[in-house]
Amino acid sequence: MGPHPAVAAIRLAVRRVLHDLLNDQQNPGAHPDRPAERPPSPLVLVACSGGADSMALASALAFEAPRLGIRAGGVTVDHGLQPGSDLRADEVVLRLRQLGLDPVESVAVTVGREGGPEAAARDARYAALDALAERHGAAAVLLGHTRDDQAETVLLGLARGSGIRSLSGMAAVSGAGGRYRRPFLHVDRQTARKACMVQSLPVWDDPHNADPAYTRSRLRHEGLPALEKALGKGVVEALARTAQLSRDDADALDSWARQAESSVRDASGLLECAKLYALPPAVRRRILRRAAIEAGAPAGSLFARHIEEVDRLITGWRGQGAINLPGKVVAQRQGGRLVIRQG
Repeated sequence: MGPHPAVAAIRLAVRRVLHDLLNDQQNPGAHPDRPAERPPSPLVLVACSGGADSMALASALAFEAPRLGIRAGGVTVDHGLQPGSDLRADEVVLRLRQLGLDPVESVAVTVGREGGPEAAARDARYAALDALAERHGAAAVLLGHTRDDQAETVLLGLARGSGIRSLSGMAAVSGAGGRYRRPFLHVDRQTARKACMVQSLPVWDDPHNADPAYTRSRLRHEGLPALEKALGKGVVEALARTAQLSRDDADALDSWARQAESSVRDASGLLECAKLYALPPAVRRRILRRAAIEAGAPAGSLFARHIEEVDRLITGWRGQGAINLPGKVVAQRQGGRLVIRQG
């Protein structure tokens, strides 16, 4: 008798990601007539909060990794935002070790205020995960984001009005060198919770996930249920599908913009307004965004309205002054050239 369908689903999702990781690590220079040089056994870490999604992911990794010759470890991040968070982190470490993961660590972080509480916590978390992965030489860090999380991310992007890239949600593979992998983007949250239940895995429900003070919490408990009531079931799946389609389109436009950028710069590297004007708006604005980021504007603080203002220096030029961007970056038009630099 095989495993419960929910357990089978999460294991299959993890198995596919681990296979992809191994394929990525194969020696590309191996001679076709000789077997490829066997790389050392890679280490894969799972980022685990103790919630149902990440505990299901940890259990699936613990099951699948040894069968593929992969070492499996875990990490939990203590954001220090709730009383007793250090004790919760110790409990998660114990549970991960009971699953057979090694190494397992708890990392405490200090959460700042820039960008709001959710963004600040996310920035602190990823900085800690990056540092830990580097220290252990981990090939990848698995994250437990589900199809439901993806749907919420798409709706949040839609509300910001930030364009097609924000509608593309979370990538299955992201980070430096493809460090972060999200096996559950096609798995719904209920399946992950069911997998924990049938395996008798204890889970921790973060009270922040039900706190209406947080935008994502309100969306989860009020917004999405209202959409499903109005539009019927299948909204979450449709939004997740929209994310993938949007990502494909955004990737194509990003590639076009990268190829076009050199053609709109003069010999000194400045952007030529006339040549920018001739490009499709979606391509032109991507070039402007890249230029602003290269000049020092933080990507997370650079919104569509900023780029639209810069774009008007090209498409609606009437002698207007410089545009102030995040990160003390200034964009201004000078003699037919667009100059974007630190103010």
